[in-house]
Amino acid sequence: MSDTAGTPSEQPGAGPAPVPGTGSSPTGLGRTRRRRRWARGIAVVAAVVLVVAAAAGWAVYMKLNGNITPDEAAAAELERFEKDRPTALVKGAQNILVIGSDSRHGDENGRYGRDPGTERSDTAILLHLSAGRSSATAVSIPRDLMVHVPGCRRPDGSRSAPMFTAFNSAFELGGSACTVRTVEKLTDIRVDHHVVVDFEGFKDMVDAVDGVEVCLREPIDDKDAKLTLPAGRVTLTGEQALGYVRARKTLGDGSDTGRMERQQRFLGALVSKVLGTDVLLNPVKLYPVLDAATSSLTTDPELASLRGLYELVRGLREIPTEDVQFLTVPREPYTGNANRDQLAQPAAEELFERLRTDGPVRVGTERDEKTTENASGEATEEPSPAPTFSGNTAAEDTCT
Repeated sequence: MSDTAGTPSEQPGAGPAPVPGTGSSPTGLGRTRRRRRWARGIAVVAAVVLVVAAAAGWAVYMKLNGNITPDEAAAAELERFEKDRPTALVKGAQNILVIGSDSRHGDENGRYGRDPGTERSDTAILLHLSAGRSSATAVSIPRDLMVHVPGCRRPDGSRSAPMFTAFNSAFELGGSACTVRTVEKLTDIRVDHHVVVDFEGFKDMVDAVDGVEVCLREPIDDKDAKLTLPAGRVTLTGEQALGYVRARKTLGDGSDTGRMERQQRFLGALVSKVLGTDVLLNPVKLYPVLDAATSSLTTDPELASLRGLYELVRGLREIPTEDVQFLTVPREPYTGNANRDQLAQPAAEELFERLRTDGPVRVGTERDEKTTENASGEATEEPSPAPTFSGNTAAEDTCT
């Protein structure tokens, strides 16, 4: 007889050894195995959910990413003239040229007139982002400003001769690359990125944020702009907003100056709405905004992706709306043609120097008080750390 006690199955009267996982047992092995199977099931379901979510997220990313058109031709043209371009002076500061195209190409854009096979820059804004992203300054460039346009590559491959002409001719002659080079020649500011947006993209962006509120001092009835609006506070749809920022003949004094001021105030209201709501933090609201913002964009290749755009704007949501500024480059009637503009010096060069060196810029309206009273009641100039240019900020109420 062995000195070693037998296993339970070997003891007299002992039943068969429990088989783990086949049911309840004194050892609890069955319950443990069921818990393990349940945990594995939960893990599998969770993994499937994560995979589906990741796939959906990737699909959304690819959809938005694919909306953006890279401007490869412009990149090649700008590379050709790299040695002639200005040098960026301040690390981290960014200058982005935003071009609003008046193209009638396509079914939607074609509703705004016939397509003659060319397009001009209906709007051009040089957006300067400070190195620390503490401010953003958007400078409108009048389309009728007389400028030196360099020789540019035309759409048919030929090259134009350098000429002195209206600014918006640059886009017609050589597209975005020609416009970038013209702006750089005019300002001596390095343009880091460019963005081209057409009529449809502008409308979709406004509709994606459920309209933008403006204040109208008098009713509008403009047949050319297809715009009929009452006076007072009005929330504009995308279609109405397009007519509002493009109208010229029946609003204000009918000049391009008034049109640019309306554009600046409208963009300020749009920025204020996006930054002042929960759009940026709410995926349900953010997706249509991103879809609209990317659908009609043509950008330089570096920006032509969600990653590129994110890297550019990630710090913008921290900028207070009062530090998002809009102004028009200082100009005056052109001496050779009162219907054209020329730079007003030395104010224009002072502005360009501030932007080149990332210096402070301040905007104010004609209603702003420029003097304060001292203790004796005499008027004195208010000290200013930066020159003041006529304009507005995103924090301003358009009704005040």
